[in-house]
Amino acid sequence: MKFAIQVNTSPYQSNAGHTAYQFINVALAQGHEVFRVFFYHDGVYQAFKYATPPDDELQFTSQWSELARRYHIDLVVCISAAQRRGLLCSDEAKRQGKQDDDLAEGFRISGLGQLVEATLEADRFIVFG
Repeated sequence: MKFAIQVNTSPYQSNAGHTAYQFINVALAQGHEVFRVFFYHDGVYQAFKYATPPDDELQFTSQWSELARRYHIDLVVCISAAQRRGLLCSDEAKRQGKQDDDLAEGFRISGLGQLVEATLEADRFIVFG
């Protein structure tokens, strides 16, 4: 089965993002495919490169980055939600005259068209949060 996932909550607001991460790992282990993970609303906080939780807490951003690297999963961050929350990739930062590059490795910023495509391509679309 081919899944598309949407994550709507920040890593410290609820467990929804971590639950999505765990679901994806189990789905992949069972031979399913995860087409795309779309981070929307406060879910974009999952993609902040400079998030530095204490060492004894889960490192959500690095877990997502490793998942993308290992399984070639497309991690897409909604551009509108990201800009509202101050998350900029290097290209967008330059365009706006800022020096930020806050996007963690493995993530990319794009629009809602990527979400629509994911829902059309996947057999199942699941929203967390």
